[in-house]
Amino acid sequence: MKVSVVRKKAGQVKADLRIIAVALAGETSGAVAELTDNERAAVERRAKKTGFKAKPGSKMLVQTETGDIILVGIGKKKDTEAYRRAASRAAAAAAATHAKSAAFCLGSAAGAAKFVEPVIEGFRLNAYTYDKYKSKRAGDDAPKVEAFIVAGSGLPAGAAATKIVSRMGAIIDAVFLARDLINETSSVKTPNYLVKTAKGIAKGTGLSCQVWQGARLEKERMNGIIAVSAGSMEPGAFIKMVYKPGRKARGVVAVVGKGITFDSGGLSLKPAKSMEWMKQDMSGAAAVLGVMKAVAALKPNVEVRGYIAAAENMPGERAQKPGDVITYRNGKTAEVLNTDAEGRLVLADALCVASEDKPDCIVDLATLTGACMVALGIRIAGVLGNNQKLINDLIKNGEATGERLWQLPLPDDYKADIKSGIADMQNIGSGWGGTITAALFLEAFVGDTKWAHLDIAGPAFAEKPLPYMPRGGTGFGIRALLSYIESL
Repeated sequence: MKVSVVRKKAGQVKADLRIIAVALAGETSGAVAELTDNERAAVERRAKKTGFKAKPGSKMLVQTETGDIILVGIGKKKDTEAYRRAASRAAAAAAATHAKSAAFCLGSAAGAAKFVEPVIEGFRLNAYTYDKYKSKRAGDDAPKVEAFIVAGSGLPAGAAATKIVSRMGAIIDAVFLARDLINETSSVKTPNYLVKTAKGIAKGTGLSCQVWQGARLEKERMNGIIAVSAGSMEPGAFIKMVYKPGRKARGVVAVVGKGITFDSGGLSLKPAKSMEWMKQDMSGAAAVLGVMKAVAALKPNVEVRGYIAAAENMPGERAQKPGDVITYRNGKTAEVLNTDAEGRLVLADALCVASEDKPDCIVDLATLTGACMVALGIRIAGVLGNNQKLINDLIKNGEATGERLWQLPLPDDYKADIKSGIADMQNIGSGWGGTITAALFLEAFVGDTKWAHLDIAGPAFAEKPLPYMPRGGTGFGIRALLSYIESL
């Protein structure tokens, strides 16, 4: 899809479908007023005849002699997320009308330029499909939008417009990479598949990529990955990727991802229903790979280090057993009471290494607890950590990108719930506050480093389509993290 930003009014743009976002009580104002006289009259007649009101989610298609026009309601809240969702609905409308070219018309209002990036995001992210295993792929016969234009008389032009398009292309490519990885089957997507993907990203981009497997994992005492992988035919892996800017970095950010490529629960076997979507248990790792691919293209003046702990959790004959104790490279010990609480066991290894490398901060992403889904649902991730400024900054950037985060507490007195009788900690608590106790477990491996933990169990995978998120992997966290990194 070719994307462009042009400095034109709605009536001057040529496209099969023109899209205009309208607010309540302003259905025929804004960019509608910039249509030609005949087009505006057609829109006004249609709105009057149908009683169209610009409530969120509403749409009205108007056919004119100069092409189709669709009005998309955004309600009263004219923020970036409203425009992102409006563009997402417009993408579906473009496909339904068989449009080969579509233009989103922003009008000439002051501040319209801030909606350019959200509009590109919403339109392109909604157009994602994963049909690798379909005998007849969705794209074989389905109409495709070949050109998408964002238009407005006050928008950037020339090099500034090209820069926006290029930046959004890099971000969306990163999200699509993560979605493809999450949606891939676990029979294909082994830990070694993640290794090959990381090496492929690093090749030719200037990123470094280091991999520890087999004997190297033992030498480095990556005992969480080793323990969780023990029941699988697929060996685990630790991946470290580094991006360094061409000039002195303004800071160093470490991003850490949980990479459980399939989670059966191990000997603490999950029910069959709970295994159906466990190919997505590596969504944190997918987000890290997406971030690293994007920073190689965006080239922020920040050093970014990506760490992935990859393993397959299976109940094989050599699987770890409830009651086993893991000794980590930082000397901490953990009693494994439930082998289905394995994500924290492998993340502990990666957090140890990340903290040893002394970054300015660490952010980890993991589909860690069902408890977080109970608390926050499927559209909001939990954030916990040891530094309030870092947490506040992540929440702010999540809000700006539509990737919402909600802070949960990290109280010291809850540590008693994961105190073990024979080791420093146990990997599960009493059953209450599971998101908090899981984060407290992770906190033991970050030392004094500023750290935030994103529990993305809910928003990492959409079991039904959501705004600009078709069913399947979402790539949640990539856009918020990139926004944070670029803000430093």
